[in-house]
Amino acid sequence: MVHRREVNGQILVLGNHGALWGNAMTWWDHSTGSIWSQPLGEAIAGPLKGERLDLLPVTFTTWDAWRTAHPHTLALDAPAGDSGFDFRDMAIVVELGTEAAAYRVPDLQRVGVANDVVAGLEIAVAVHPRDPQQWTVFSRRLENGVVELAVTDGELVDLGTGTVWEPTRGLGLDGPLAGQVLGTLPAFTAFPGDFDTFWPDGRVWQP
Repeated sequence: MVHRREVNGQILVLGNHGALWGNAMTWWDHSTGSIWSQPLGEAIAGPLKGERLDLLPVTFTTWDAWRTAHPHTLALDAPAGDSGFDFRDMAIVVELGTEAAAYRVPDLQRVGVANDVVAGLEIAVAVHPRDPQQWTVFSRRLENGVVELAVTDGELVDLGTGTVWEPTRGLGLDGPLAGQVLGTLPAFTAFPGDFDTFWPDGRVWQP
C-alpha cells in the first residue's frame, strides 16, 4: 500500500516503529513521535492520533512485468531475501468512505474479476488475465454508463459492449469504448484473518 505522507500541510518522515498492532506494521513519524497503523493509515497514538493519511492507487505486479511496461523506471536496489508471503493466502481490501470489502485472492484468480459496489461506487477487482500475480482495482463508472467486466479468451472485456481493456492501466483498447479509461482506485493486500481486526463492519465478497 502507498500513502500520501502529508497531513494538514505538514510532510511527515515515517519510520518503522518495530512493533505490531493488530498483527500489522506500525510506523512512527519523526516530527511528533505519533504511532501509525499501516493498514489503516491512521495515527493510533501521539499528538496526531486520529489523523489519517490518504491512500493512493497502486498496481500489484512483478518487477519483470513492470519493467517491460515501464523500461525507464528507477528502483531501490537493496539486498533482500525471498518473501515469506504467498499471494494466494492474501485478500485484496478496498476501503472507500466508511465501507470496506475484502476479496480473497483464490476467489479472484478463479473468476478473474469481482464486479461489486463499495460506498455507492461500482468497482472491479481484476486479476491480470495472463498473470495471476497481478491485480488492479478499477472504477466501473464512465460518463456514459457503468461497465461490467469479465475475463474472456484471456482478455479483460466489458460484457455490455465487448470493449477490450488493458488490464493494468484500464485503457480501452478495442471496441465501442476504445480510448476511454477506467479510473484506478486505492486498494491493498491483507491477511483475511486480520480483516475483522481493522474493519469489524466490513464484508468479505463471495463469488
